[in-house]
Amino acid sequence: MRTVGTLKSAGVRAGDEVVVPAYGNAEVARAVVELGAVPVFAEVDADSYCLDPASVADVVSGQTVAVVAVHKFGRPADVGRLREVAQRHGLLVLVEDEAGADPAGTELRRAHAAYLDDRLSGVRTPAPASGHLYAQYVVRVSGNGRPDRDAFARTLRAKGVGCRVPVQAPVYRLPGLRRDVFLPETERAVDETLALPVHAGMSRRELQKMVSACNALGGLLQPAF
Repeated sequence: MRTVGTLKSAGVRAGDEVVVPAYGNAEVARAVVELGAVPVFAEVDADSYCLDPASVADVVSGQTVAVVAVHKFGRPADVGRLREVAQRHGLLVLVEDEAGADPAGTELRRAHAAYLDDRLSGVRTPAPASGHLYAQYVVRVSGNGRPDRDAFARTLRAKGVGCRVPVQAPVYRLPGLRRDVFLPETERAVDETLALPVHAGMSRRELQKMVSACNALGGLLQPAF
């Protein structure tokens, strides 16, 4: 990402407010701080994990000058709706591609994702979207949030499935970026998401192994009431 240079070129100055994602991409918020501007965190869209345009509209103030949207996990942000919000408020919209969203091997990743979409149970699979590169295949783990997601991940790893937690904490809780903010959809996304491997080199046998391991666990995790 070239966020600092992009913000400078756009005329962002010290004291300006810039709306940024709260779910991942902390480097965007740090770039805003580096310029002496103020990062303002907006909510995540539950399906795309990109900025929620309605939340962006809610946090705009008289000091807001720009919005930085990031295409997340290879899925495009809703740039059209974000630009509608920006036009109403006279803001710039800057769009970044997340590191790792390489278009090479996209068709194989899409084929792997389609296979998983059809066969996984017990987890919420990614919502379909036009133009999705599947840089990461991010699911939601059923159950009671972070404890069950972490237990699910540990068990998968013990079975040889190389899964990872894609975002460890909301950006507004990270050192140097702490704010008195609580965004519930961002919190849920941080606690529930898990990235499963879909790299182009995966074999059908590896995909089948992952499906079996996930489906064996999924029925054991039920929300508490």
